[in-house]
Amino acid sequence: RLRVGSSRTLPLTMSASKKQKTSSAPAGVQVATARCSSNIAVIKYWGKRDETKILPINSSLSVTMDPAQMGTTTTAACSEAWKGDRLWLNGKEEDSNAKRIQNCLIAVRKLAGAKAPKGGLRIVSNNNFPTAAGLASSASGYACLVLALGELYGIKRDELSAIARQGSGSACRSVYGGFVKWEMGTKADGTDSKAHQVAKADHWPDLHALILVVSDEKKKVSSSAGMSTSVETSQLLAHRAKEVVPPRVKEMETAIKKRDFENFAKITMQESNSFHATCLDTYPPIFYLNDTSKAVINTVHELNKEAGETVAAYTFDAGPNAVIYTLSKHLVSVTRSLALAFPPSKAGKWDEHITDAALRGDVLKKGKMTGEDKDFAGKVKYIMHSVVGGDPISLGVGESLVNLTTGEPV
Repeated sequence: RLRVGSSRTLPLTMSASKKQKTSSAPAGVQVATARCSSNIAVIKYWGKRDETKILPINSSLSVTMDPAQMGTTTTAACSEAWKGDRLWLNGKEEDSNAKRIQNCLIAVRKLAGAKAPKGGLRIVSNNNFPTAAGLASSASGYACLVLALGELYGIKRDELSAIARQGSGSACRSVYGGFVKWEMGTKADGTDSKAHQVAKADHWPDLHALILVVSDEKKKVSSSAGMSTSVETSQLLAHRAKEVVPPRVKEMETAIKKRDFENFAKITMQESNSFHATCLDTYPPIFYLNDTSKAVINTVHELNKEAGETVAAYTFDAGPNAVIYTLSKHLVSVTRSLALAFPPSKAGKWDEHITDAALRGDVLKKGKMTGEDKDFAGKVKYIMHSVVGGDPISLGVGESLVNLTTGEPV
């Protein structure tokens, strides 16, 4: 699978000193750079009916994250002076012949036909959040790859979702911003298994996400391996795909369109629980959640009970890291409560623990941070904040991650 990065400190763009010193590509070189975001599913994708084409057993629905917090930048450049295809991920050269990467390259080139640029291809990709830790890094990675290739090869965005799916299933949702639904489709060739936007990012500006990074290490059981085992062994998975998910998708679409946080939150939490129940029903069972994850779940339910209303909702993908949805009016109080429940390992180190400076300032203005739960000190490495992210964007030549003279990473 495409793995783009391993550190939250990586920038999405280059420093000024490393930017290309030109606003146009050299003669004979064509270049395109895209930036897009990860997405966090509120209706989960788990299980394939076709492993080769990456066709899901159920439809899914996600919220696109803010690329400043959970994003990928990818450059694709082509020149007849360069031989063969080469690929770098966060400065490390990878095998451009890897199956899923080739699936995307072949599909894009086939669609482009005679208009495809000639010559060797150079791809450089960076992201700014943990990889393979259950935060959908492969989604933004493959989506950004396909978007950059699509721009380079002159292919319309609405044709790219099905191609991104061939790299990583959830990548088809990161081709769009806002709230996105991936239709499972019914055709054997997979042409109707693609994503579309349910609502734009500005449809619900009051919705926020807090990402509690419990672990930024690679998970022991990959999503692909986990799905395959679940399909083979879990009876609950088949029931979930047929009976549970279809009505939930409709209910979630309604909640989003009405900006109904109460129902949005309830469905999100129930869906996360259902997904992880399926993982436990898999044989051997798959444990993506750890003790800290379970404590986060309990804390959110306690917050809602104390508030007398639903102020927060948790969801977990295939990993221990929590994504907590909340509204603008509750953002500061929910962040403060979660930070105290899961404080930094060194008392008072809030500048590193809550990464959004503005939000951290608002939290600290509420008074001295007291009552920290020392049992869970250091169990959450840091807390990120994201608004709903918009559509992917194209960047100029000056933002290229490829040195357009040498064909090497900048």
